[in-house]
Amino acid sequence: MIRVRKIHSAGGWSGAPADRITLDLDDRYRRRAVLTGASGLTFLLDEPQAVHLHHGDGVELEDGRIVEILAEPEDLVEIEADNTAHLVRIAWHLGNRHLPTQLMGDKLRIRRDHVIEDMVAKLGGKPTPVSAPFDPEGGAYGHGRTHGHEHGHSHDHQHNHGHGHGHDGHSHD
Repeated sequence: MIRVRKIHSAGGWSGAPADRITLDLDDRYRRRAVLTGASGLTFLLDEPQAVHLHHGDGVELEDGRIVEILAEPEDLVEIEADNTAHLVRIAWHLGNRHLPTQLMGDKLRIRRDHVIEDMVAKLGGKPTPVSAPFDPEGGAYGHGRTHGHEHGHSHDHQHNHGHGHGHDGHSHD
């Protein structure tokens, strides 16, 4: 099977891609996976550590062909506020709950969660449901990933949930 040789950042490659693959956020965070593009090109991603593939990245295969990574639209909430200080306050509350959040200048994006949407509204924010690609900030120091809390159930995929409690007095092991 043909393997990925190199990952190019969005804008860091040129020419027409040999294929394209559309993945949601969870499927764009991988260490090892067999992937198949829209035109049927199958390839192996096999990295020493998990990587986050961003919308527009290009994975270069061993033969030099490029497969373009596209972010699949997801059910999200776009959050607006009265001003920057207000938006920063809302962002702090989202971060305090370890929610993956996409920073977009004058608005934020998070995954749909009625509890969090209610919290945002009570904080005076304006949450609007959208279907769009999701590319949240990485974890601490600009790499890695943020994770929500697990709530006693399992799935075959990661499934983050927000919740309405603070984090004083307990750890996150």
